[in-house]
Amino acid sequence: MRTAAGLLSVSLLTACAAAKYVLHEARSVSPSLGSWRKTDRVQGDAIVPLRIGLKQNNLEAGPEHLMSVSHPESPRYGQYLSPEEVHDLFAPSQDTVDAVRDWLLSAGIDDRLIAHSDNKGWLAANIPAEDFEGLFLAELHEYEHASSGSIKIGCDEYHVPDHLAEHIDFITPGVKMSATLKKRNLKERRSATLAKSPKKFALEGSSASAAWPPAAAQSLPADVQNCGNSITPPCWRYLYGLPVGHINDSVNDLGLYEQGDYFAQGDISKYFATFSPNVPPATGPKVLGIDGGSAPVAQNSPLNGGESDIDIDITISLVYPQTVVVYQVDDANYAPAEVAVDNTFNTFLDALDGSYCNYTAYGITGNSPGIDPTYPDPAANGYKGQLQCGVYKPTRVISASYGESEKDFPKNYVLRQCNEFLKLGLQGHTIFVSSSDYGVGNAPGDPTESGCLSGDGQNQTIYNPDYPSGCPWITTVGATQLYANQTVLDRESAMQVNLYSPGEPEALKYFGSAGGFSNYFSPPLYQTAALTGYFTFFDPKHPYYIANSNASNIGENGGIYNRAGRGYPDVSANGAYMATFVGGSEGTYFGTSLASPIWASTVTLINQQRTVAGKGPVGFINPTLYANAWALNDIVNGSNPNCGSSGFSAVEGWDPVTGLGTPNYPKLVRLFLSLP
Repeated sequence: MRTAAGLLSVSLLTACAAAKYVLHEARSVSPSLGSWRKTDRVQGDAIVPLRIGLKQNNLEAGPEHLMSVSHPESPRYGQYLSPEEVHDLFAPSQDTVDAVRDWLLSAGIDDRLIAHSDNKGWLAANIPAEDFEGLFLAELHEYEHASSGSIKIGCDEYHVPDHLAEHIDFITPGVKMSATLKKRNLKERRSATLAKSPKKFALEGSSASAAWPPAAAQSLPADVQNCGNSITPPCWRYLYGLPVGHINDSVNDLGLYEQGDYFAQGDISKYFATFSPNVPPATGPKVLGIDGGSAPVAQNSPLNGGESDIDIDITISLVYPQTVVVYQVDDANYAPAEVAVDNTFNTFLDALDGSYCNYTAYGITGNSPGIDPTYPDPAANGYKGQLQCGVYKPTRVISASYGESEKDFPKNYVLRQCNEFLKLGLQGHTIFVSSSDYGVGNAPGDPTESGCLSGDGQNQTIYNPDYPSGCPWITTVGATQLYANQTVLDRESAMQVNLYSPGEPEALKYFGSAGGFSNYFSPPLYQTAALTGYFTFFDPKHPYYIANSNASNIGENGGIYNRAGRGYPDVSANGAYMATFVGGSEGTYFGTSLASPIWASTVTLINQQRTVAGKGPVGFINPTLYANAWALNDIVNGSNPNCGSSGFSAVEGWDPVTGLGTPNYPKLVRLFLSLP
């Protein structure tokens, strides 16, 4: 580390000398061993966007508050809090704010440059890198991603004065690196694989084509005869008992989170004309451009990867004429590079409730274009406005099909962000996230070729849980499928298909519903009975003991995972053989990213019925679903192999492959209409 002499102001030297420092966070795995490579030291005069996450109050009571408004047996069910009430409930104490602010002031940082975020959880200041290093006894470096060339800044460890350790949650840039940055001397490169993007499959010559039609299909309506080969809106309605949408009220818009992918109106219009004739072809979503995100784009645009097209196809088909809102995150310069390596939801949460905000305010200036991504974006097609902070009211239901390995984030960062989802639940919002697509692993390259973890002599055999799937305060959605010789009258199985082609990652051989157990989160109270029931199936004394190779996953050497972690997914829906149009051409797509918008559509239809009955939204649905598993279609066939093992099994009741099962709308709407 460079010596402080000559680098820091006298006041900063004095403040550091007077404080006894303790290690606050250290990286458990060096980025050089994974996808990130440490490169140049950040220049001392570069302006760094320091953000200090303050310890919040009452976080340990957060789950209790959420259960009180979400559990079906609670007398306070549905009595949600306002955003202001949530902020006040968890705001850091004034002692915490004052202690950290006073330290910054004693170090010579101008009071006018210190901002306190709208949700009261952050102190922020933009300061030179050399001052940052002196304040936190750290070395800031640039980190380059191996495949995309994206740049972030951070450090392997940092320290804080011991009297402030109890007041500071974490800082950025630190062990949790900065947002993706632009570096002028790097070529723009893009990852070929996203963590949760739908995967295209060529049907020509496939066994799926040869197996159709099953004999039982002949007695079914024409529009659901081919659902084992080509899933369409009529198939989803038949499988899950969904009605044709007919309501467009002012409170039940359905939200879609999209990062780094832009829809093409031509694609979705073609989809509606071909597969969903109840929707006028010109129909499109309402777009809320978060930090410059805009839509639509041309069908041949490289920004159109298919995720947005498919999310919009599904949701509009199922809830039309209800409005669908697309939260388009970041502009076309930052978003593609960011989504290729990082899906952190930061900009999204900024715009919804003011948390994690890096906006310019209270005299904070001096963003460095070579280091810090800033808005206005000076690039030719960049967003010219300010970073948006707390400007959008979230829709009652939001679906997201993005994420990455839990291990990619420091634990404190993930815990804090998960609490933001808890706060949305307290306000009556339902958040669905797809569970990922590689069984008990994660996307190829995250961090290994297989998407599995290594360590302690284990070479890519440790299960790699997904984030945000492991967060207990969202509803995580796995995927199911019909086999080619089945019809909508048959019970679905866990999605598992071999999409491998020569030259592609071998992990595509295990493309299927991801699930497992978090390494960061403990089981929430609403899930403990379900986990006990699942593990009971592997007890030889149980009458339905599963005496096969999958049993070795439970505590033995067939797979290495955290049995004491929060299990996911919570639910599932069909994620196989969706025929649609991307880039103007028809293809067949697979993925849990198809399943999440199906559930979001289902709950939107339920919320509409509650609105008609004079009731509020269902909010965080997990406690109600786990207490009423009878209202779902249980999935009992299939598994999710990867990481050198056969993964987990789908069994009666909850399992870490398909969760509690798929929607049964008639039962679910009856259940939720019976609640206050």
